[in-house]
Amino acid sequence: MKTRSIEVIVPPKAPHFVGDGFRVHNFIPSAYRLDMQRMTPFIMLDYNSKFYFEPSDKPKGVGVHPHRGFETVTIAYKGKVAHGDSYGNKGVIGEGDVQWMTAASGILHKEFHEENFSKTGGDFQMVQLWVNLPAKDKMSQPKYQGITKEQIGKFELSENGGTIEVIAGEYKKVKGPASTFTPVHLYNAKLKNGAKTDFTFPSTYNTALLVIEGNVKVNGSEAVPTDHFVLFENDGETFTVEATTDALVLILSGEPINEPIAAHGPFVMNTRAEIVEAMDDFNMGKFGYLEE
Repeated sequence: MKTRSIEVIVPPKAPHFVGDGFRVHNFIPSAYRLDMQRMTPFIMLDYNSKFYFEPSDKPKGVGVHPHRGFETVTIAYKGKVAHGDSYGNKGVIGEGDVQWMTAASGILHKEFHEENFSKTGGDFQMVQLWVNLPAKDKMSQPKYQGITKEQIGKFELSENGGTIEVIAGEYKKVKGPASTFTPVHLYNAKLKNGAKTDFTFPSTYNTALLVIEGNVKVNGSEAVPTDHFVLFENDGETFTVEATTDALVLILSGEPINEPIAAHGPFVMNTRAEIVEAMDDFNMGKFGYLEE
């Protein structure tokens, strides 16, 4: 199999706040060729690098807002987030857990620091990823998958080199618990200093990684430090990651959804007319009700 080469290594942009509870570096969609069409099915990636929040009696976060046409995936590394939505789903995710919400035909939701975490304060570190839906599924029923760290598939590397946690897709016959509408592979690679492993995906799949902790070397030569994002070319199947310190790396690869993308704020559809319809439906209360 051919080695997949690096297209670009992207440093984190200056952070900004989403609501008052998420201090994020945006990687997708952004400059450096990381637009929605290039990165499909991944259409947004915000990374809340490790940040200390002071204790607060009032939980920080993002109030009630709508989504339609895609899925939101929140991966918790530090801290706790409480979720609520207009379909009655509620949940708290903490370190190692994942929240996978399918907005599809339309949903209202809110995300705040969990109450006890808010009161004590502490380090907060999360990734939020938006995964697009194909046109045939954009108006399907919303759903919610609360995935605990115990449910996540685990592949142990040889010589105590670390663990590959499989959230979605498959790694060396270990399957992840998340159900997806199109082929998506999403892993946390927890590597000990000096450990090296390989990842193989079809060359057509759009593939990237984000260094959450530590430093790594990709394909034996390219040094990638903490908080940096790597986009791979679609010119091969396999790449290697070697930890030059203890490291944690988010790996993402997915089959492209080769359809038009029309995006406006929290709505991602295929045409401008569908965006207008989404806005009208939201304004008419068709996404349900959720108390602030």
